[in-house]
Amino acid sequence: MSGHSHGAVGRDARPLRIVLGIGLTVLAFQVVGGIASNSLALLADAGHVATDVAGVALALGATWLASRPVSDGRTYGWYRAEIVAAVVNAVLLFGVSGYILWEAWQRWNEPGEVASGLMLVVAVIGGGANLVSLWILREPQAHSLNMRGAYLEVLGDLLGSVAVVVAAIVIAVTGWHQADAVASALIGLMILPRTFHLLREATDILLEAVPKGVDLEDVRRHILDAPGVRAVHDLHIWTITSGMNVVSAHVVMDPDGEPGILLDHLSDCLAGDFDIEHSTFQLETPEHQLWEGKAERVRH
Repeated sequence: MSGHSHGAVGRDARPLRIVLGIGLTVLAFQVVGGIASNSLALLADAGHVATDVAGVALALGATWLASRPVSDGRTYGWYRAEIVAAVVNAVLLFGVSGYILWEAWQRWNEPGEVASGLMLVVAVIGGGANLVSLWILREPQAHSLNMRGAYLEVLGDLLGSVAVVVAAIVIAVTGWHQADAVASALIGLMILPRTFHLLREATDILLEAVPKGVDLEDVRRHILDAPGVRAVHDLHIWTITSGMNVVSAHVVMDPDGEPGILLDHLSDCLAGDFDIEHSTFQLETPEHQLWEGKAERVRH
């Protein structure tokens, strides 16, 4: 069995703190600007930012939990806290999206006067802040589901700011105040696809599905190709947290095989070909496999 990998969570605290600070600043600015300009689009974007701030705070808390040492009661520590935070984040995003779409429908039917100049200034400043946050998260998001969720949220905020900018220009040039409702609806709709994707990835991990990019049959073939292996069964591959895939399997070996050499070969093979550092193998003789099959039939 190879040593534990600490996943991708430990290095993420500093960028999350910075992004959290930027998000809180943008949130306060957009709420004040949205109320002052009577812009639902700005308030919708502020609602999105509020959820993002909550999501980043959850991610930061999950990062701290995941950095805690393992114990006899939690042999994998708190690694799964990252995934739970991603699920909670996705649920919050779905709720905000539904509320924004409802309010956009109300504003479409009863449009109000919007101060397009103030709306434009606030949206441009918010978009600039989002660009800074995206730059900070550009590298961490590549190795962590939690950080990817934060990155996608900030990206959605940037797209929302662009929609608000366009709506402000349309209102200023044409006087069509319903553009504010259209921009709000676009922001609500933009949240949905990426939120669904994030929730699906997190749910797959919680349900211990085979990790994306790993072919179960390919792993099986590599194990069977190892010298001294006769068969493999009860093969399982799952993810503990981002960057930490795990394999367990029952391997039937030749009676005259060398267990130590075989274990080293299998561990090196999976680490080198599949980037799986944590593997657990139960080595069995052909006789044990026959006994195990009989015991299974008796239980049923």
